Amino acid sequence: MSEWIDVAAVEDFPSGSFRLVTANEMSILVFNLSGRYYAVDNICTHEYAQLCEGKLEGEHIICPLHGAHFSVITGEALTAPAYENLRTFPVRVTDGWLEVDAEAESDIA
Repeated sequence: MSEWIDVAAVEDFPSGSFRLVTANEMSILVFNLSGRYYAVDNICTHEYAQLCEGKLEGEHIICPLHGAHFSVITGEALTAPAYENLRTFPVRVTDGWLEVDAEAESDIA
């Protein structure tokens, strides 16, 4: 079952930015990469750290605690010390609003 959560109006979500969404006791980061939208779990898989406090470099989010890189497109752990991938979530645009499905895992990864 899907649970689509509003993230932002597309016009208010600039390219190269990300937003934190909380739904169902989950913390999800949603990214705009040149008009393509992606969503991943906000918690680093290495140690508990909130990726929203990290830095976005191109298509990678960098963990603020130990510097692990993750692909925001696939959720793949790209560098040590993280070896477990992030969960990804489907994203869609409906009537000018960006939405993330907090229930389903994306098939991107």
